[in-house]
Amino acid sequence: MSSPQQARAQAAAITAGKTVPEAGAAPASQLRELFDGPHLSPGHRRIAQYLIEHITEAAFLSITDLAERVGVSQPSVTRFAAAVGFSGYPALRERLQAIALSSLSSPSTVAEHRSNELQAAVDAEIANLENLRRDFADPDQVIRIGRELSASTPLTVVGLRISASLAEYFAYGARRIHPDVRLITRGGSVAYDALLQSREAGGTWALAFGMPRHAHESLTAVRVARSAGLRVALITDLGLGPLADEADVVFATGTGSRLVFDSYAAPGLMAAALLQAMTDADPERTQARLEEYEQIADQHQFFLKD
Repeated sequence: MSSPQQARAQAAAITAGKTVPEAGAAPASQLRELFDGPHLSPGHRRIAQYLIEHITEAAFLSITDLAERVGVSQPSVTRFAAAVGFSGYPALRERLQAIALSSLSSPSTVAEHRSNELQAAVDAEIANLENLRRDFADPDQVIRIGRELSASTPLTVVGLRISASLAEYFAYGARRIHPDVRLITRGGSVAYDALLQSREAGGTWALAFGMPRHAHESLTAVRVARSAGLRVALITDLGLGPLADEADVVFATGTGSRLVFDSYAAPGLMAAALLQAMTDADPERTQARLEEYEQIADQHQFFLKD
C-alpha cells in the first residue's frame, strides 16, 4: 500500500506556467519588489526594513519623523528614495501611501484590529501565507531550483541557531527522496569542513535557511559555500541584507513576529514547496526511494498503526 508521502508525491506535482492573475499583491510583496532591485547600503536596508515592517504607519511620516524612527539622517532618506527609483521622498511617500491604504482595507488587517494578541499573531501568519500564495502564481523559479537541488549529489542543507529546525525538517524530507543529503546545524570550522567536503564530493548546490536574528556565522557559512564552488539557494525573511546579497537565489517569505519568538508558517511551506519540486524533478527515483523506505519502515515497525 502506498504511504501518504507516495500518494502526495504522485498527486501534487507542481505545474509550470502562470495562473490567472489574482487580486493585488500583499503590501510586503509590493515593497520587496520595490526595494529588491537596487544594491542598497546598510543604512538604506534599515530604512527598507522599517518600511516593510511598519508600512501602515510609516507611509504617512514626514521625512524628519521617518529618519528619526529609523535612526538615520534626512539626507539618507532622500538618497534612499533616489536609490529605489523615485525623484525624491515626496514621490516615494505617495507610492507608500497607496500601498498602505490598500492594506488597511484588506480583510486580514481589519480582523487584526478586532483580535487579541494570539489572534493577531495568526492573522499576521495568514497574511504571510497569502503573500506566498501570490508569489507561487509563477512557480517557475521553485521548479527550476528544485531540479538543481535534486541533481546536486551531495545536497547540503544549512541552518544555524534558530534556523536549525527548518533545515532539519527539509533535510528529513529530502533524505526520503535524495541519495545523499548533508545537514549542517553547527557553525564555525565544523560548517567550513562540511561545505568543503560536500563540494569535493561533487555537490553543486546548498540550501540555506536564514531566519532573524541573522547570525554572523550564517553569513560566513554562505560565503564559504560560494567560495568553495557551491551555488546557494536561501530561504529567508527579506530579500534585503548581507545574507541575500551573498546567495545565488533568494526565496523571501515573511515570518510571524507578533509573539516573543517568531513563527515560521510561510518559510516552512516554502521548504515544502522545494521538496515537492525535487520529487517532481526525478519521479522515478522518488518512487523507488519511497517504496524502499516503506519496506524498511514496515520491517522495523517505525510507525504506529493508525
